Amino acid sequence: MRAVMVLFDSLNRRFLPPYGAEGVHAPNFSRLAEHTAQFRTCYGGSMPCMPARRELHTGRHNFLHRSWGPLEPFDDSVPQMLSEHGVYTHLVTDHQHYWEDGGATYHNRFDSYEFFRGQEGDSWKGHVADPEPPACTTRVMRHGLWRQDLVNRQYLQDPKDHPQTRTVEAGLEFLATNADQDDWLLQIECFDPHEPFFSYAEHRRLYGLAPEDPRRTDWPDYKKADEDAATTTRVRDEYAALLSMCDASLGRILDRFDADSLWEDTALIVCTDHGFLLGEHGWWGKNVQHWYDENIHTPLFVWDPGAGAAGAQRESLVQTVDLGPTLLDLFGLAPTERMQGRSLLPTLRDDSSIREHALFGTFGGHVNVTDGRFVYMRACVTEDNTPLFEHTLMPTHMDRRFSPAELRAAELHPPLSFTQGVPVLRLPGSPVGNPAALGTVLFDLAADPEQTSPILDDELELRMIDLLLEALRAADAPPSQYERLGVPEHGPVGPEHLLARRQHPAYLASIAPPPSADDLPPGSPVATRTLAELMRDGEAAAAICEAIGPAAESLTRLAGTSTLVELAALSPALRRDVLLSIHARISATARA
Repeated sequence: MRAVMVLFDSLNRRFLPPYGAEGVHAPNFSRLAEHTAQFRTCYGGSMPCMPARRELHTGRHNFLHRSWGPLEPFDDSVPQMLSEHGVYTHLVTDHQHYWEDGGATYHNRFDSYEFFRGQEGDSWKGHVADPEPPACTTRVMRHGLWRQDLVNRQYLQDPKDHPQTRTVEAGLEFLATNADQDDWLLQIECFDPHEPFFSYAEHRRLYGLAPEDPRRTDWPDYKKADEDAATTTRVRDEYAALLSMCDASLGRILDRFDADSLWEDTALIVCTDHGFLLGEHGWWGKNVQHWYDENIHTPLFVWDPGAGAAGAQRESLVQTVDLGPTLLDLFGLAPTERMQGRSLLPTLRDDSSIREHALFGTFGGHVNVTDGRFVYMRACVTEDNTPLFEHTLMPTHMDRRFSPAELRAAELHPPLSFTQGVPVLRLPGSPVGNPAALGTVLFDLAADPEQTSPILDDELELRMIDLLLEALRAADAPPSQYERLGVPEHGPVGPEHLLARRQHPAYLASIAPPPSADDLPPGSPVATRTLAELMRDGEAAAAICEAIGPAAESLTRLAGTSTLVELAALSPALRRDVLLSIHARISATARA
């Protein structure tokens, strides 16, 4: 057996023609669907990038116990297991997060690997002088990744130099070098179409995007979409152009499958970790809002020479967590007792059901469950979103180590059910956002596939809470998660556990447009003075910090040249009533 896994990052299934997209140039994804089984009900799990990859290795959810981080010493790793049983494993990728502090243990589980530099804010080329910023950009958060990307692009002017191109080229080289060998796994992992949506003239012209246009609209902030319709369309076209570049890369891989008759003896999996919101539901990005269908209901194509099923549709519910056990099954290996995923091969053969529910979410955010029709997104039960704990022996965030201040609160915790008898550090966790500001919501995808009409049905919510509890218990969720979510760790569910109706106002606020200058008195400093200026004013700074807490410092550092009104789309905490409160306090001080 041989197998190729092609992993694209941030692939929105609704932009793919096999899933019904129109106006997107992606003929090779259509060609792929003709050669493989297309899964219609696949969901991601632990979000975002590296938590999803930890699931690929371990076959189990991790977001209930841990934020973004490396493989732990007690974790299973499918590539390593394959290698230990005589299957050669090779990774080619331009995904720079593997080489940061929070990803450092993944690539070394493969027998060999190749890495191609330059994506996003990869710390690649060293320029001491700041690069010239674009004259026209929609981006507000100008952090270090944004600066580094401006540097990196100067070295990627030719498509042949692009890391996506070089990654796929390396994958094709592996296939050519090992054409007469058996028992190997090749993972071709492309960071694209993850933002920034950097592509070339040949792809941009497909959508009327002129290469010489100076506007920089290819990297939306993770925030509410408050741009005009033309700008929103342009950003979506930028994403589509990069997806078309990915499609061309996919075509090169399919060409090799055709030319070398790999369909006869080589399995193929084409997948993603998650999608990306491109203005749908009034949002850009991921992580800071609910995990809507566009972000978590993912595309998946699978070919197994033994099962066949070319051109077939598979409706049964599956998840990313099932891909690792599937790879083991392809090579005749069994999963470990710690793995919660199930092999897709029975579903691939005859659409057999392998699971009743799919669990997904991000650390400290909503915890979500679906049965394939109804989707329940449960927020925390209290405003402070506690208790929340990290459980780890690898205390690193995405791009840095845990600080001594964070680690002072750490305690040695007894072994968890999946840590192979090893105790872990437990310490307070810090989520990306607070789900309390967004509320609990329930959708029926059969009646409302666009998720525009949330359901307020107590009986149905109780059934979904039961399903959520079943999923939490199967995933060995720590006691703190039950308390944070306001659900019983043991025993039955009752009316006292309902949240959707109670938190419906928060949900409505989450989809409402952000406040504007028109919502404030004329000339308000909240709309006319930059955040940096206000933070230099003692009373104004006190009012801002009191209103939005620690977010004030990070917003000032990353977007201090904007006004609070301009930043309202970035933070659910900057509601109209909050801005009016800050205005009133600043104005009262000025009068005094």
